[in-house]
Amino acid sequence: MTTFFILVGYLGLLIGLGLISNRFFKGTSADFFVVSRSVGSFLLLMSIFGTTMTGFALVGSTGKAYSSGIGVYGLMASWSGLIHSAVFFAVGIKLWAVGKRYGYVTQCEYFRDRFESQRLGFLLFPILVLLVIPYLLVGVIAAGKFIQPTTAGLFPDAFPMPDLPNGKPHPLTGGVPPWIGSGVICLIVLFYVFFGGLRGAVWANTFQTIVFMITGLIAFVMISKNLGGLKEASQAVAESEFASQRLARDGMIGKLQFLSYCFVPLSVGMFPHLFQHWLTARSAKNFRLTVVAHPIFIMIVWLPCILIGIWAAAYLGPLGPGQTANSVLGRMVGQLVHSPVLSGLVGAGVLAAIMSSLDSQFMCLGTMFTNDIVIKKFGKDRFTDTQKIWIARGFILAVVAVTYGLSIYLKDSAHVFDLGVWCFSGFAALFPLVFAAVYWKGVTKAGAYACILSTMVVWCVLFYRDIIAEKPPGAEEELLIAGMMPVTIMIAVSAASLIGVSLISKKPSEATIRKFFA
Repeated sequence: MTTFFILVGYLGLLIGLGLISNRFFKGTSADFFVVSRSVGSFLLLMSIFGTTMTGFALVGSTGKAYSSGIGVYGLMASWSGLIHSAVFFAVGIKLWAVGKRYGYVTQCEYFRDRFESQRLGFLLFPILVLLVIPYLLVGVIAAGKFIQPTTAGLFPDAFPMPDLPNGKPHPLTGGVPPWIGSGVICLIVLFYVFFGGLRGAVWANTFQTIVFMITGLIAFVMISKNLGGLKEASQAVAESEFASQRLARDGMIGKLQFLSYCFVPLSVGMFPHLFQHWLTARSAKNFRLTVVAHPIFIMIVWLPCILIGIWAAAYLGPLGPGQTANSVLGRMVGQLVHSPVLSGLVGAGVLAAIMSSLDSQFMCLGTMFTNDIVIKKFGKDRFTDTQKIWIARGFILAVVAVTYGLSIYLKDSAHVFDLGVWCFSGFAALFPLVFAAVYWKGVTKAGAYACILSTMVVWCVLFYRDIIAEKPPGAEEELLIAGMMPVTIMIAVSAASLIGVSLISKKPSEATIRKFFA
């Protein structure tokens, strides 16, 4: 039970952190939503990196490497390390400057003024929520799927599972079921966001980023040691009939597929929770450390997870009934990190990575609902700061409930990595909108509407085909169009709609040009 008690103790620490952050809360909506724009370089780096490293990066990447091989590192980690920093530098700093100058708190506020349309915010808000929900599901599903194998065997009487067809005990029997694990994680995140606001999320992200980076390296060292070392573990993959099929070989990942993955990381330019974190910076100089260190941090986190995933193909073999690739990391930690103390610490680290994204996403949705819907509908002076905070808290509570319900419904049908890619693809398809808003004086309101609407039509159609609709026998697991990722088509349609309509529609006023391009 040592492992279990360490996990419980870690979650208790987060509750305490939420209470402490509440003691520093100034009681204003600006402090609740953007920490009074007072975050320094180190906290900015940790909060931004922590909120981009969710269950997709740990649980999802390990499961994907188990299924597709070491080439997964090149698909996301290599591209992300380069492109994230480029977007932070090219877009993030400029949005921070505009946000500080005019007091923006959300993306919708910026786009409303930039495109001279109050209705644009009402269109963009539900679309951003629609795209954030899959991102939330990635974290919530990953949490439940990790906790179950990590706690397997601890509660055999409370959570029994039927034996395997060969008569052996089910490897997940006695583990805390996903519906309980996911529910507890949602409640913990809800607690410190509810009371600490974005300050609580920033502090928790910083703490949790340090935890999951250190414990992730410990897990990697322990797992490789118990597999005989790096060379022996990799050799076992080459000698395994099942695992050797998952090595990076020509044809496993197509060249156009690999190349088109570079568009997926552009999503960070449109993440509403990252926009909110950018606005917390004290000055533009605070972005320097983030731009430089972010690619290094990605390598430190992703590389061990990918290697553990391909080693798992040899060590675990084919998955049995009731098991999915989402549980691979949990099983490797549970079976190969033999020290209960280290196993508990590693488990806490994985949960830290998952929760460090959930908190920012919950917080950004509450912020957008309050500022972009309620206040725009009823007026800025209609509510006091205390009422604005409680409106945000109420919406956060509703989002948590909806996300938890969907996670239970989709727990066995959604692959964390694939769900994450679709979420990122939707945001990436909107990247031309923010890039044009920052750099192109001639982009118009009509062009913005065309970009948003065309993006969502294409995204919904392709998402339905790949995730929801039943695939015919023999169809590829991952939807590709002419050998390329669907995000390629989405960005092409988005950019073409934006540029084409902007060239033939009414240009923005001189006052708007002077305001944003002075």
